[in-house]
Amino acid sequence: MSEITSRRRLLFGTAAVSAGALLAGCTSNEPKDDRAADDQPAADDKPGKAVTIGFAGPQADHGWLNAINQNAKSRAERYEDVTLEITEGSNDTAQQIGQIETLINKKVDVLVVLPADGKALTQVGLKAMRAGIPVVNLDRIFNSPQAYRCWIGGDNYGMGLNAGHYIGEQLKDKSDARVIELAGLDNLELTKQRTQGFDDALKNYPNIKKVARQAAEFTVESGQAKMAQLLQAQSKFDALWNHDDDQGVGALRAIEQAGRDDFLMVGGAGALSAFQAIKKDDGVLKATVLYPPTMAASAIDLARALGQGKGVGGLAEFEIPSSLTLYSAVVDKANVDQYMSTGFK
Repeated sequence: MSEITSRRRLLFGTAAVSAGALLAGCTSNEPKDDRAADDQPAADDKPGKAVTIGFAGPQADHGWLNAINQNAKSRAERYEDVTLEITEGSNDTAQQIGQIETLINKKVDVLVVLPADGKALTQVGLKAMRAGIPVVNLDRIFNSPQAYRCWIGGDNYGMGLNAGHYIGEQLKDKSDARVIELAGLDNLELTKQRTQGFDDALKNYPNIKKVARQAAEFTVESGQAKMAQLLQAQSKFDALWNHDDDQGVGALRAIEQAGRDDFLMVGGAGALSAFQAIKKDDGVLKATVLYPPTMAASAIDLARALGQGKGVGGLAEFEIPSSLTLYSAVVDKANVDQYMSTGFK
C-alpha cells in the first residue's frame, strides 16, 4: 500500500475502534498551562503509533489566542507518541499559507489549523487533504467541508443565547428592564452570531428591552473607550453583556472610573481575570459565558486519534465525528471554582 493510499484511508474511514480511544479530549475542559495539564487525565495515555502533528494558528495577539497555543502545546506534551511541529503564528494569510505548505512538504501525519481567515485558507486545506493529510479545522471554519476531516470549535450563537437567558432570568421579575451590549468587531461573522443569539434569547423576556449596542475591537483599550461612550449615553440600565473578557478588562476600568455599580455585567470567553472577579463578587461582573480555548487541546486529541486510526471513546462509531461544537457554559459564583484552572491570561 502506498503512503498516499494509507493516508487517504485515515481521511475516509477504515480504522477500527481502540479500547482506549480518546477518552476525555472532546468533552472536558483542558487546563491552561503545563502544571494544570499534569493534574488532569489525558485522553488515552497509553503510547501507540507515533504521530507527527503540524499545528498552524494565527498570531497570539490576544489572551484567548495565546491560550489556544498553550493548550495545544501542553496537550501534545502529554503523549510520548506525539511530535508537534508548530509554526510561528501569523495574521498574514499569505504567510500562514506558506507555513502550512511547509508542513505539508514535511509530510506530517495530521494538520491542526486555526486559520487567520477561514475563507482565504480553504485552498491550502484542500491541498493538504488531497495530499492524504487529514486536517482538523480549529474554530474559524474553511469554506468547504472538503478542506477538513473534522471541525472543532466554539458556539458563537450559543454564547449570545446563554448570555441572554442568564440576564433574562436575573431580570425576569423587573418591569421595563433595560440592557445594553458591548460587542466585538462588527466585520466578523462571529460577532453577528453572538448578537443574534443574544437578541433571540431576549425575545423570551417581554419585560426586557435592549436600549444600546456598541462595537469594540476585542482589546482592552477599545473596551474602555467604547464602554465609556455607552455609560455616558445611558444613565440608567440594568444589565450589560460584553462579548469578550479581554475587552472587558477595559470596560470594567471605564465602569469603575464612572463610579457605576447599578447594573450586572456578563462577560464572554473565560479569562482568568473574569473568573477571579466573579469569585470575589465585589463588583458588577457576575458571570461569563465560555468560548473555551481548551478546544485546541481537544483538537490535538482528535489529530492523534486520526493519526492512530482510532475513534472516540464513548461513541459507537469507528471514526471520529466530522464536527464538534463546544458548549458555551455560563460561569458564575456557583460554579466558578470548577472552571478556574481553565481560565486564560
